[in-house]
Amino acid sequence: MSAVLEAVRAGRVGETALLLRKLPDAERRSLLPGLQKLRKEIRATSWAERDGRTYPALQVAGAMCHSGAAAAAAWIAGADMRWRQAPVETLLKVLADRDTGWQADVARRLAARPLSADVPFELVAGLVRRSGCEVPVTEAYVVGWVRHVGHTWGRVSLVDRLRAEPDLAALVKGLFELSDLAEVRWLFGDGPGSWQSSLAELAHAGTLDRGAVLDACVARLLRGGGPTDHRVFLPLLVQLAPTRDEERERVADWTALARDAVSPVASHAQSVLAALALDGGLTPRQLAEASEGLLFRAEKKLVRAQLVLLGKVLAREPSAAPELLPAVAQAFGHEDTQVQERALKLVERHAGRLDGDAVARSEVTAAVGQLSPALRVRAAAVLGVAPGPEPEAYQEVLPPAPEPLRLAPAPESALELAEEVGALLASGGDVAAFERVLDGLARHAHRDRDALREALEPTAATRWWRQPEAHRRWHAEEYFGPTRRGFLGIEDGLELVLAALYGVVSTATLLAAQQGEPADHECPRHEFSRVLDVRFRELACRIRTEPQPLLLATPSWSTGLLEPDELVDRLDTYRRLGVRAGDADFAQALLRVRRGDRARALAAAGRARTLGTPEGERLARWLCAGHPAQPTSARRTSGPRILVESGEVLEVQSHFPEAFRRLGRPVTVSDQRRYCYHWVQENHGTWSATLPEQRELVAVRLLHDLSEAAVNDQRGTAAALPLLAESGGTAGESTHLCVAYGLGARHPEDRLAAVDALLVLAARGQLDAERLGADLGQLVRRGAVKPLRLAESARTAAATGANTTIWEMLRHTLPVLLADLATAGTAGPGRAGSVRGLGELLSVAAECAERTGAHGELPHLSGAAARRGASRLVVQARRLRDALAEPVAA
Repeated sequence: MSAVLEAVRAGRVGETALLLRKLPDAERRSLLPGLQKLRKEIRATSWAERDGRTYPALQVAGAMCHSGAAAAAAWIAGADMRWRQAPVETLLKVLADRDTGWQADVARRLAARPLSADVPFELVAGLVRRSGCEVPVTEAYVVGWVRHVGHTWGRVSLVDRLRAEPDLAALVKGLFELSDLAEVRWLFGDGPGSWQSSLAELAHAGTLDRGAVLDACVARLLRGGGPTDHRVFLPLLVQLAPTRDEERERVADWTALARDAVSPVASHAQSVLAALALDGGLTPRQLAEASEGLLFRAEKKLVRAQLVLLGKVLAREPSAAPELLPAVAQAFGHEDTQVQERALKLVERHAGRLDGDAVARSEVTAAVGQLSPALRVRAAAVLGVAPGPEPEAYQEVLPPAPEPLRLAPAPESALELAEEVGALLASGGDVAAFERVLDGLARHAHRDRDALREALEPTAATRWWRQPEAHRRWHAEEYFGPTRRGFLGIEDGLELVLAALYGVVSTATLLAAQQGEPADHECPRHEFSRVLDVRFRELACRIRTEPQPLLLATPSWSTGLLEPDELVDRLDTYRRLGVRAGDADFAQALLRVRRGDRARALAAAGRARTLGTPEGERLARWLCAGHPAQPTSARRTSGPRILVESGEVLEVQSHFPEAFRRLGRPVTVSDQRRYCYHWVQENHGTWSATLPEQRELVAVRLLHDLSEAAVNDQRGTAAALPLLAESGGTAGESTHLCVAYGLGARHPEDRLAAVDALLVLAARGQLDAERLGADLGQLVRRGAVKPLRLAESARTAAATGANTTIWEMLRHTLPVLLADLATAGTAGPGRAGSVRGLGELLSVAAECAERTGAHGELPHLSGAAARRGASRLVVQARRLRDALAEPVAA
């Protein structure tokens, strides 16, 4: 037995198999404890020290020694065995002496493993073949089969390889039942020789049941799947070439696909339904049912095509009007007024056919209210109904501005604090959660450091810096020390505080790191990360050397604002306990303390002077200094971007630590353009809370990152915009430019965040719609913001009830773009892009003007409306011109 274990440890696979083959089953089973002990021993070593040669022999030995199929399958598919597996031929050879029932059981168990288990397909297929069992059509087996067939290159074509598969029907059925083709999508290809063409050829030849494949294909498209799965199943459906009778049998399926499937599938289903309708294969009722779902889709191309189809059918079968026109009227509620007008023209053309059907007429009449005002008058006239009462005067409805929330006090219980620390490390949190945890760590470390460590042990035990030395990816002294590159983010900062609490990082390292700072980050956007970094390092050092009873800088409100009387109370606690205030902690507290409420600030200043401490005196002077100073600013251009340069803020330049003084230094365009690898985007959420009453100082440093969201399609930066809008201070040039870039961001979630910020500013009376509109006009003109993205953002904001706000914004954006349109023949290449998508912006503006009753002239609009043709731009320009026209007195 020792010889077997020695052979396994040395990684000699052949010798291991030979030795075990000579042993009876009982002696093989007796080796299992030794093999398990060896396996645990290998697991305990670091990856760097682990000898991969042992695993293949260990896998073979375990497979031969386990007599139960379940245990053998679990051993073979063990997670540690995936690192380096034994050859499939070897495993099949050593298991060949087992009975076929045992091999079939192992095959089924291995096939049932998840795809991530990485069980070799050839091993399972070999066991299936030898045992003669039914093929296990599991996800892992089917994906393995597709990979195996797809990778078997050579002179044999794919269709011939598939034809030779004995279990082809069952495996193809399993292929249609896969939840997602992401793992094998790239193998399917396109055109001749692809999986789709091969399966279609086999179905046409009778090797596969064509009807079953057709049903499975339609069912899979109905069920959906991964985002690109239709690229496999839709071409297959097309190549199966259903006959007209087969299409007619599946009218309900085409209707469901046209309503709900992804756009390419819906388009195909619509084309099938259109062909059936024009051939007389659909009843008017069936066509109406299909149209009701299609006319609600967002894809205008599909909606227009369906209206064209309905027009053709109505022209051929006027008697179908009572059934089809109510479906046509569904398009009255479409957001695109051109679609509304197309639908109205059909109703105008065939309205006479409704005279004998009161129900159909009432259904069409009920939908008239969804039309735009101008079209509503036309519809009322053709249907012979009153246009309705005069609309009430429009009232702007803005969502209420979010109110800041009071921060709950730090958890009183160390166990509760430990739970919050674990949650913050696992999934992050907002500023309130982060600041409460920091304050709680300081309080409990001061109160009872041992009890805090005991409560945090379950969380700390899982951190990398608590593992055995061989398992550390980085040594904690180096990772958290003064030679570290880059600043600490929220997660790493908490890791440092915990590592200091447990003594993993030496006091000397903590002091050295606190006194120095990374020298490779001069980007002004890093100044907030630098502040966060020094706060973490100071807290970690104080926990080890001089615990604080509480943190002075913990905000009172979720925005980061700190009430002055609360700060005075905290300084009084420090005075009574004889504790020294931390430089970074006190500096952050000063920048957060509320100074805008002058009465409260001056009252707190008087109390602060009575403390008789340097910090109290300094707080009093700070509170008496008045409102936070605003820097001078100047607008500059950089490529397609418009950026802002900020002057120096003198009040931050004296008596503050270096990291905080940088927040008041000038910001230039050259600084903002500098390449920087500040990847810690989650820190953007803390920027506004660092300077909660100086929004412009935050915005000017956030501006370049926001421009990346629009210019270079960067994702996620705009998440900071609602926080910026909710903070205090002047909403000036930088803030409005930040919102402008967010409205033109590439990703929908970023645009939605910008819409939220716009609405918050508007609800608080801080939005300058003229400034924002003019900025957007210039950004679109320069190519930094795409009109289609801006139109989507504007439409989203208007849908909340902010029509006046959006109209006021767009009426200063559109003249810039319309002027470019008027000079399109002589405009430079940089201006050509501002014309594309202009029709969508005009559409949103027209809708807002109609809803609000806005009137007046818009520069250059009449020229656009007078252009020839019926393009979307011209149609919407005319609509906006008509909406803005002053009503003629009766």
